[in-house]
Amino acid sequence: MTLNAVVAIAVMAQSDVAFSHFWLGPTYYNPAAAGNLNAIHLTLGSRMQWVEFKRAPMTFFLTADMPYKLLEQRMGVGVKAEFERIGLFTSTRIGAQLAYKRKIGKSTISIGVQPGIFSQTFRGGEAISPDNTSGSQDSREIPTSDVSGTSFDANAGIYFSHPRFWAGFSVTHLTAPSIELKVSRESPEYYEFKVSRGYYFMGGGNIPINNTLFEIQPSAMFAYYQKLWTAQVATMLRYNRMLNVGVGYRWKDAVSAFIGVNLKDAYIGYAYDYPITAISKVSTGSHEVFVTYNVKLNNHDKNKNKQKSVRLM
Repeated sequence: MTLNAVVAIAVMAQSDVAFSHFWLGPTYYNPAAAGNLNAIHLTLGSRMQWVEFKRAPMTFFLTADMPYKLLEQRMGVGVKAEFERIGLFTSTRIGAQLAYKRKIGKSTISIGVQPGIFSQTFRGGEAISPDNTSGSQDSREIPTSDVSGTSFDANAGIYFSHPRFWAGFSVTHLTAPSIELKVSRESPEYYEFKVSRGYYFMGGGNIPINNTLFEIQPSAMFAYYQKLWTAQVATMLRYNRMLNVGVGYRWKDAVSAFIGVNLKDAYIGYAYDYPITAISKVSTGSHEVFVTYNVKLNNHDKNKNKQKSVRLM
């Protein structure tokens, strides 16, 4: 007899992290942003949410992208790797990014895809049933041993960049994968983990303040998933293209404070989120650290196709 358990714990409304530094790592949400700089562009991000809680959400990700020419056509290629832990769930996501780019005057429009895999694990051996006995549930709605599974996943998007502003639209988890969590590959019993699609619109710009060394860099992101939506905004003030400070707001969730510094080819940024919901009674907030680094490419025609990023220029 085969037991197929499809239960509430296997459904998550949001599987992408709402980073406060969303403006600094667009390739996390949109593969079409890959290859937008004339450099190998590396981004390392980490978020530790509600740090006082046991098994609180924790995420690390790394992206690397660069421009690439194929048959005299400018492309963008990249990779993305992510590790996330929320409670008893652990996720690993790996994908390859490919973007087709077309220059229109000073602007560039890109269309990108990201095929990859989504691996999920539930540590059922650490779960506690309502009556504190791990084996007494006849329905076995919660796994009582560690289960895991992997499924194909894909993102896609479109991205527009100009020396003074940028915008993009993307869909994550395009196939809405359903992952069968099993004790082993041979096990006939499985639990189902469903991943919902995410829809993202992002945009931002760079506004120099005349006759000063200051620039204002506003940005915004709107996200929709599983009949839910959220929005967040951030505004950075940059001095002498080196020191960055700013503030942000996530709709009905948190306010953010940013500080960062531009080095020669790198940027190091920190964000602190203070919750404005009832969770502020038990948590002092969340922390993010983002680091980017550019390895310049010595292309002979780099001046011909050079495209600056308003986030880093």
